[in-house]
Amino acid sequence: MSTDDNKVKPEGAAAVMYAARLAEGDFQIQRCRRCETAFFYPRELCPACGSGEVEWFAPSGRGQVYATTTVRRRAEAGGDYNVALIDLEEGPRLMSRVEGIEPQAVAIGMAVRARVAVSDGQGLLLFDAQETEKGSAQ
Repeated sequence: MSTDDNKVKPEGAAAVMYAARLAEGDFQIQRCRRCETAFFYPRELCPACGSGEVEWFAPSGRGQVYATTTVRRRAEAGGDYNVALIDLEEGPRLMSRVEGIEPQAVAIGMAVRARVAVSDGQGLLLFDAQETEKGSAQ
């Protein structure tokens, strides 16, 4: 197996653009100029109204965990990790991971913030738990 087997291979012009920007450390999503709906996964037409008048913009990065699960792996395989659905402040829901805390500690409703990790020329969108007013991760 080559190292290229694990790389994301986006299809379609919008997905290729998203991957290229992410590889530069830049997280952007799309918004329809006609109906102003923000959406994710990248596409050529607005999923709400069908318009081709879409633009890229940088979201705030703030979001909230909608759902989460822990994937169990042996320690020698890297250990457990979480997979979470994140609702971005701008509206779209996407799948990622919440890092920096134990996978089992990720909770529905938890406030998170996006960051991009770049490795070997490929970007990966991750989220970190945000501190609450009391100083602990929500």
